[in-house]
Amino acid sequence: MTEGDVDTPRDRARGPGDRLREHEVRTALLDLLAEVGTVTATEAASRLGHSSGLCSFHLRQLARHGYVEEAPHGGGRARPWRLRRHDAAAEAPSEEAFGELARGLEDESWQRWLAQRDRAPAQWRHDEAFSAVAYLTPEEMARVADTVRRALAPYQDREQRPLARPDDARPVALITRLFPLLPHVTERH
Repeated sequence: MTEGDVDTPRDRARGPGDRLREHEVRTALLDLLAEVGTVTATEAASRLGHSSGLCSFHLRQLARHGYVEEAPHGGGRARPWRLRRHDAAAEAPSEEAFGELARGLEDESWQRWLAQRDRAPAQWRHDEAFSAVAYLTPEEMARVADTVRRALAPYQDREQRPLARPDDARPVALITRLFPLLPHVTERH
């Protein structure tokens, strides 16, 4: 079996726009659990190069949304996690469900940032949030999305290669949603 033969949660959840790129920590945790079976936040942090607090947060969020669950353990402080067990007839999570999870985590992370921004080191107390409306064709919208992905590409390997990160680098949420604005529909009674 080669690496290409393994069907990971990331592979099953891929779809238009590849929304999972926005949550590399969560995706890496799901992939790690698919690979090793069970893992604690501390073990995940060690293997993925993140803090145990960050891994713990994302594991709890994944559990809250039904993707992982606590694995049986003999007590103590260690809290192992595993992919949630589904019955044999259950399908892999749909792209829509994964998209909802991603948006929920994005919104929750944003609210947490707003509430705790004053606790961040001075050089990190700002954000670069913005939005815009542009009139685009479907092809132009795809090109804009591709341009954003290409702009981020030089930084993607830092997730898997912690030594490639500058000393002052921190995980930063990068959220891009491109979608057509639909006209408001008035209800008829």
